[in-house]
Amino acid sequence: MKSRFFCVISICMALTLAQGICDPSAAQVNDNGEDHATGDRSVPKQTAALPGEGKTVSMARATWDTGWFKAEIFKQLLEELGYSVDGPNTMDNLPFFLAAARGETDLWVNSWFPSHNSYIEDNRIKGRVEPVGFQVKAGALQGYLVDKKSAEIHGITNLKDFKDPKIAKIFDRNGNGKADLIGCNPGWACGQEIEHHLSAYGLNDTVEQVQGDYSPMMAETIARYKRGAPVFFYTWTPNWTIGTLVPGQDVVWIEVPFPSLPEGQKHAENQITVKGISGCGTDPCAMGFPPSDIRVVANTKFLERNPAVRRLAEVVEIPLEDIDAQNARMIDGEDDNDDIRRHARKWIHKNRGKVDQWLKTANAGKALRKRAPLTAEAVEVKKKEKTLRVATKRLEPFVIYQNRRYTGFSIELWEKIADEMNISYELYGVNTIAKLLDEVKRGAADIAIAGIGITSKREQTLDFSHPFFESGLQIMISQESKTPLGAIFAKVFSILFSPGLLYGVGFFLIVLLVASHIIWLLERRHNPQFSKGYLHGIWQSIWWAVVTVTTVGYGDKTPKGRLGRLFALIWILAGYFVFAYFTASVTTTVTVQELRGAISGPQDLFGKKMATVERSPAAEYLAGQGLTTVKLADIEKAYYLLEAGEVDAVVYDAPVLQHYALKKGKGRVKVVGLIFQEQSYGIALQVGSPLREEINIALLRLVESGIYKEIHDKWFGS
Repeated sequence: MKSRFFCVISICMALTLAQGICDPSAAQVNDNGEDHATGDRSVPKQTAALPGEGKTVSMARATWDTGWFKAEIFKQLLEELGYSVDGPNTMDNLPFFLAAARGETDLWVNSWFPSHNSYIEDNRIKGRVEPVGFQVKAGALQGYLVDKKSAEIHGITNLKDFKDPKIAKIFDRNGNGKADLIGCNPGWACGQEIEHHLSAYGLNDTVEQVQGDYSPMMAETIARYKRGAPVFFYTWTPNWTIGTLVPGQDVVWIEVPFPSLPEGQKHAENQITVKGISGCGTDPCAMGFPPSDIRVVANTKFLERNPAVRRLAEVVEIPLEDIDAQNARMIDGEDDNDDIRRHARKWIHKNRGKVDQWLKTANAGKALRKRAPLTAEAVEVKKKEKTLRVATKRLEPFVIYQNRRYTGFSIELWEKIADEMNISYELYGVNTIAKLLDEVKRGAADIAIAGIGITSKREQTLDFSHPFFESGLQIMISQESKTPLGAIFAKVFSILFSPGLLYGVGFFLIVLLVASHIIWLLERRHNPQFSKGYLHGIWQSIWWAVVTVTTVGYGDKTPKGRLGRLFALIWILAGYFVFAYFTASVTTTVTVQELRGAISGPQDLFGKKMATVERSPAAEYLAGQGLTTVKLADIEKAYYLLEAGEVDAVVYDAPVLQHYALKKGKGRVKVVGLIFQEQSYGIALQVGSPLREEINIALLRLVESGIYKEIHDKWFGS
């Protein structure tokens, strides 16, 4: 019986062991690799696939580039989950919601609520898409601001103050008696909300919303503020405008008379008063808009198939201050798509611990079903429209935005090209290089023109016209005074106080004092011409040493002793050498001063002090040459240092320096030498665009006819 019992037990143990080896599902380890019995972590026998492995997410992003940083972070997080991400492709609000409702686009991260409630409630969209998570919870603000100076002088604290025609006239820029309120792009939800406020508060007779391209309008507004002119504008956070015109320091928030929101947002009217708003006259501040939530919006069926994406969207949060800081870097010139991707990577690296927790949460679910492929409609190429859309970016003197219109070298050249091609076009502006190129790449714009450098990297995704401008770096120096007396005085002053001359004079004085003491010590005891008292005697000795060494020899004082006469003979002979040294010092100083002013090219920069703009090609060039450089935030500060004499030269983009020398700096500065570190500017088009050949032909005709030269000379001089 015992042997039969042990046999049965042995067979059962063997079967159990075999099942555990051959059938992984029998292992007592849960989905997280945790032993059910002990709770200890263990390494699974097979590595589970990432939830997004083999799947693609079609991602969009909003047209405002201040939201592209958030989109790039989310894209990189999806890629860490194993997803392949198509995009993000830039889309307007309504086209995105419609595409998401049809399943052509899966998600974006740029929805503002409650402003976007109207899209969610649209019958074509309702029930097909949904918001998920809160990247920014009740922290995105909207409101109206005026410059602090005007607010304090005229007592402006509330929108109702603009009912007064006298107040409105202060901010009237076009002479129609109404205050110009810089508002939103046409089609944006905020534009409709602003119009609702103007109507609700009875301001239609004294205030008008100025709508257009927000970024260049705000760039012009900031320029007006710097000139001391009053400004009145709408903005939101996060946005670069708040970093440039700081509430409480440069501008102030103005309140609304009472809560009033458009239909669909009435439920949020009790939320428009917000506490702790810096730069508002009261606390809490009646902003006029409820604090917005920035949320992911995605196709509902997509989320059902991809619960890992839902879980990720539910936990991702990005601090407003981080978004503001990144937006400021874009405005400072780090505005290419590569820059935005780099900013996102650095942010993820900096917040690695938090990010890993998000990914762990997203990866905790079951295996995902395979999602349906994109429809053919989603990848159709946009057909060419009859009226071309032309994107541009402010870059003086190529593109200048003044009085709500564009001008500049590139704009005038494009107008002539369009005339040659006999085409109509719509011109609009963007704020960054990244957005400018993206507009063309995705087909939102047919062409882009500004001062776009043609590079091998950009040629991989875009086509370019023939170069229409050969640019590069150049050098600017101060213009010498045209007044002869002023020029002579400056030259004499620079020579007299030059280090070489001061060194020579110092050496001569030291030798003179030594000689004076020697002759006094030798003659003071037996020669009444040299007093025994130190002060009086030394003064007499200095007099003798000076007249002797200069060979003037008045003869009023002569040594009597043998040693005194011997030293006098040596001192007379030494005078020739002392004066020869002094003369050589003066001659060398004059020569050096002449050479220091002779900057005619990059070869003359060594030993000089230059100014340029930080993170620019000029800064990179000067650093590579090991030259002394003052790096500044903008070129205007470099002009100031040059004209103040604190630097010897400014090195920067040639056309920018030429424009300043011809216009604002005329008579005070001049551009010298040839262009170096050359690059070419061209018109950007989509790859394979049929417009390329037509534009090239038109451009050549303008060159051959002399029209191109006329435009060039107008902006840059002959």
